[in-house]
Amino acid sequence: MGAVKEAWMGIWTPFSNKHPKLAKWIYQIGLFFIFSNGVTIFQYLVFTFLPGILGMGLAGTEFMVPKAAMSLFGVDFTWSLIGTPVHYDAMGAVVIGGGLGYTISYWLGTFLAQCINFPLQRNITFKSHGNPVYQAMWYFIAWIVISLICNGFNNLWMPIAAAHVSPAIYNILVTVITGGVSMVIFFFVFKIIFPEGEGKKK
Repeated sequence: MGAVKEAWMGIWTPFSNKHPKLAKWIYQIGLFFIFSNGVTIFQYLVFTFLPGILGMGLAGTEFMVPKAAMSLFGVDFTWSLIGTPVHYDAMGAVVIGGGLGYTISYWLGTFLAQCINFPLQRNITFKSHGNPVYQAMWYFIAWIVISLICNGFNNLWMPIAAAHVSPAIYNILVTVITGGVSMVIFFFVFKIIFPEGEGKKK
């Protein structure tokens, strides 16, 4: 490991000295990508296992705001910005993967992931010394907006996927879309709320 690190530093140090701004972007993007994928895995685990823990009662409880009847690719479903339709099997019995149980899992999973992601990105990736309350406020606002957009989009295709694949498969798609879109947008959100050249002010 020591030899690998020494070889890497032999390449990275001259490069960063010659291109400091580009090196900073590469460093930040690299760490951001690692941390973001870590919390994305965490989200997938929550999306997959928490609905089952919450049980059939919540899986069979509808919570959708607003509600709009739609039909895509031969599948009739109800779209919503917040909430997930109750899922049924071929016999009409409620199955895990929808309803209030999945809604709670989605929002709790994404919220807890951001609680992990925010301090890692703030303190390690961007080395911020700004006001943490101010930064957390804007991060929270961005998370709400991005989550609503992702949830609204997911609710267009999730009912179709649920009719053809297992919850574990479409949870991967939900995670990739939610995590991927959030990752790209949040990087630039962080670049704004963690501005360059912050001083360590007393």
